[in-house]
Amino acid sequence: MHPSWQQRLSESCARYRPWLLDRGSLTRRIQARCAAFSVRHVQQHYGVALPSERHMVALKRHSRALLRDVFLYCGETPLIFAHSVLPATSLHGTWQSLGRLGSKPLGAALFANPRVQRTPLHFKKLNRRDALYRRACTVLPNPPASLWARRSVFYLEGRPILVTEVFLPGILELSQ
Repeated sequence: MHPSWQQRLSESCARYRPWLLDRGSLTRRIQARCAAFSVRHVQQHYGVALPSERHMVALKRHSRALLRDVFLYCGETPLIFAHSVLPATSLHGTWQSLGRLGSKPLGAALFANPRVQRTPLHFKKLNRRDALYRRACTVLPNPPASLWARRSVFYLEGRPILVTEVFLPGILELSQ
């Protein structure tokens, strides 16, 4: 675990706490509360993951991974910025199709397979210094001073995929 990511939440995240701590499918939870759910694909390319991300999925320094960024929306309201790191070695066998998801939710694919295992959640309060904060704020007309994020690694047959979810203020408009 990278030192800036914590396994416990601070009290300052009270309104986001139910969303941050839920270990089920975030996609499914949003879909249950939003008739106009959509995934908007931002980018997907092979590149080098951030140092803290490489550590989570055991990538060597210059190893390339498929990096995927999407936003989850309810109507025209952005709710979640999702950033995934899929090591090239993970995109084989059962997970071969994950490299071609486009605007389909990754979470649906991960939670559809009962053999997928998830590591404990790690949390971080992001601010303007964080690259993920800046990318998440590209759709916000008035970005807040900070955003809460969580991340965990999903494994299938020993192959890891790191998923980071940044919670945007719009998520609070959905009923818990």
